[in-house]
Amino acid sequence: MTRGGAGSGSRRASVVIGNGPVGQTTALLLARWGVPVVLLDGRPCRDLVGSKAICQQRDVLDVWDAVGAGRRIADEGVTWTTARTFYRDEELFAYTLGDAGRSAFPPFVNISQARTEEILDELIAAQPLIDVRWRHQVEDLRQDANGVTVRCANGQEIRAAYAVACGGARGDGLRRLLGVSFDGHSFDDRFLICDIRADLPGWAHERRFHFDPSWNPGRQVLIHPCPDSTFRIDWQVPGDYDLAGEEAGGALDSRIRAIIGDTPYEIVWKSVYRFHSRVVDRMRVGRVLLAGDCAHLVSPFGARGLNSGVGDAENAAWKLAYVLHGRAGQDLLESYHEERHAAAVENIEVTTATMDFLVPRSDEQREVRLRGLSTAAGDPAMQARVDSGRLSEPFWYVTSPLVTPDPSRPFAGRPPRGSVPAAGPGILVPDVPVSTVEGKRFRELARDGFLVLAAADADVTGLPVPALALADIDTTGALAGALGARPGEYWLIRPDAYVAAVVTSRAEVEEALQRALGRVVIPQG
Repeated sequence: MTRGGAGSGSRRASVVIGNGPVGQTTALLLARWGVPVVLLDGRPCRDLVGSKAICQQRDVLDVWDAVGAGRRIADEGVTWTTARTFYRDEELFAYTLGDAGRSAFPPFVNISQARTEEILDELIAAQPLIDVRWRHQVEDLRQDANGVTVRCANGQEIRAAYAVACGGARGDGLRRLLGVSFDGHSFDDRFLICDIRADLPGWAHERRFHFDPSWNPGRQVLIHPCPDSTFRIDWQVPGDYDLAGEEAGGALDSRIRAIIGDTPYEIVWKSVYRFHSRVVDRMRVGRVLLAGDCAHLVSPFGARGLNSGVGDAENAAWKLAYVLHGRAGQDLLESYHEERHAAAVENIEVTTATMDFLVPRSDEQREVRLRGLSTAAGDPAMQARVDSGRLSEPFWYVTSPLVTPDPSRPFAGRPPRGSVPAAGPGILVPDVPVSTVEGKRFRELARDGFLVLAAADADVTGLPVPALALADIDTTGALAGALGARPGEYWLIRPDAYVAAVVTSRAEVEEALQRALGRVVIPQG
């Protein structure tokens, strides 16, 4: 599919509601596919305060790289590859994050959400297909058979073919207009964040999680390095915690000193927040897709908030582009709900399990926590039961209706913490350098549209989408090894770099493509 052009023939083919990082990413990805975007936000301007979402995962950096931001964010952020976990004064274990290929990006970088937004803003300003409008608070949203009409509080109306609602955690008005529920629960305990600037040698490249340290007995502390010698510290605090009172009485300084000692420091930002675990019942309502915190909220342990929101943005963008360009019907959009709602539910499950470990709600949960923490240092088998947050990872679309299963590559379930599953249908392809004139990585090639990768003995001529012979681009064998490709196979790759199918005949390629475009496939015979 060729990017470029207005798709629907309208300069307002799409409207994105919410100019936070998920909305920014959605707009940039739509523009990359040649879809004009009106990007709305009710605020008067960008609010560049605080660290907020700081952990950007490798595969999200790769998505941002497709719009020109990934390398900049990675270079400016603090790279870390190791997660350390402590109980009281003892280190229980540390693990290093894996990579099935040879990614151009580290497993995680830490950089403030504010700086990420600034970088994305620069790219949006240079993109003529994106029309940014601040002070446009959405008051009403109406749909008909041909499009969406968005009315703002300032009297402006915007007509578009489709809309993506990225209104954030406080998007109650949007959810109400769309008639979706937002069921779940909120946790009673609060968490205190302080961004401090200090010189702390040896702390700059590791995430540290402390259970029941002497300087926060009975509760947890999480420490993350950030750029410019800044460290984000999260303390679990009681539900009635009074930040202003603690600051006025000097107890906040004592709290910080208990961790960093006599080192001089400066508080850059501080806040108290409460965790929520909620998901909408529908992520597609007619011509409107919901994305990011507007659709789902999870606790931040594991960094599954913004990272999952970027996954929503990419999934929505390529599907809207294919529909607007006439390459797929509206049925493809229903798969956005099916795939991304499943991702949201998994994130709820993972983060709820973490919160049950961090803040036990029953005697049984308290016993599980105590037994795990008490024995993990000397028992590797118990380390898997110590849950300080399973770090963000892509969702695997192995049960998606767009994916053609391969019985010879069954999905083995969620892999061990810090590792990735074997390549196959529904899995994000591994990223390795390949031999091309442009010098691109494989995922860069994959994100240009549907692609067939033909293994040895598979003919690439006459296929319904662009095709490459594996031998022509994989002179080192690194990609074939990472995929586990076998002679005679055709790998159909989606525009978001996920594997849609692994098949062994041309007819199966055509069937798999139709399925991946959301069309009903009637098996032959």
